[in-house]
Amino acid sequence: MFFKRKNKKQPEAAVSADEIIRTEQNPGPADQPPADSEPVADEPAAVVTEAASEPAQAEKLGFFLRIKKGLSRTSSSLSSGLANLLLGKKEIDEELLEEIETLLLTADIGIDATSEIIDELTASIERKQLTNGDAVYQALQTHLANLLIPVERPLEIDTAKKPYVILVVGVNGVGKTTTIGKLAKYLMGSGKKVVLAAGDTFRAAAVEQLQIWGERNQVPVVAQHTGADSASVIFDAIQSAQSRGADVVIADTAGRLHNKSNLMEELAKVKRVMAKLDDSAPHEVLLVLDAGTGQNALNQAEQFKSAVGVSGLVLTKLDGTARGGIIFALSKRYNIPVRFIGVGESAEDLQPFSAQAFIDALFDR
Repeated sequence: MFFKRKNKKQPEAAVSADEIIRTEQNPGPADQPPADSEPVADEPAAVVTEAASEPAQAEKLGFFLRIKKGLSRTSSSLSSGLANLLLGKKEIDEELLEEIETLLLTADIGIDATSEIIDELTASIERKQLTNGDAVYQALQTHLANLLIPVERPLEIDTAKKPYVILVVGVNGVGKTTTIGKLAKYLMGSGKKVVLAAGDTFRAAAVEQLQIWGERNQVPVVAQHTGADSASVIFDAIQSAQSRGADVVIADTAGRLHNKSNLMEELAKVKRVMAKLDDSAPHEVLLVLDAGTGQNALNQAEQFKSAVGVSGLVLTKLDGTARGGIIFALSKRYNIPVRFIGVGESAEDLQPFSAQAFIDALFDR
């Protein structure tokens, strides 16, 4: 059987300036100061009992269940949709392939990644390597995993660079400050001594929010008054970290529209000031993206990558969207390492990214 796909061009989702501004003016809940206590979802008692005698297994199961729960909305729309389309199907035709294509695009997997997947499926079907819906369903999981494996590069702190400086950037409402608090706790868990820099001097609540995280994690926070020069604050934080013998500085920055050149130039200034203390700083530029913004995340990645040389991504709010497929689109287009994903509100819900764990949780394997 031979399939000749229709020359059908699916347009990328257009994002207007008004839409971006609305996001900027109405930041999501992840940028609100954390509550005094954070709810952690109860895990099934059977899992706790079964794994109690094997801590490593319990940790692995807890990790999987946390990601699985966080991806439940995307899983419901994508993997369940694919399963309904394919499982039990005895014949594969062009109409079915077009339905798969539509489902992938709806999940924000993007034109580039979707076209590649459909082309590979079509070629395999023509070679009689895939003969039924079940085989296509399994092949889709493999293709999706292969898109993510190249960006599975965990954050590694170079101990030769002390302090190791992480600059965190992104637009308003994506959860930068919250991500910094969670990242500080994660690094402290691996024995690192951390200093936080309250470089978001524009938003009055940002310094207070970071100080709350600092108190909770017992991490020093270097801050100045609202409206202070961001580069100056971060400069002071690096000096403070040097005097304290700290391992890592995590620097917050003000949220900014990715298409405003003057604000992007301010980030370039921050980098220049850092270089006066350490010409290799920042050692990591983490771009925080809200998974729910869809194709707009691609625009943000492009602009921040050009302005400040993004070296890693953090994808937040995966638990609040059915459009988590944007991670595949980002991987295909930019190949920027995905360092962490956010799958919930608690500090433990910021997880190092694992391609296989992501696919397993997405497809409930």
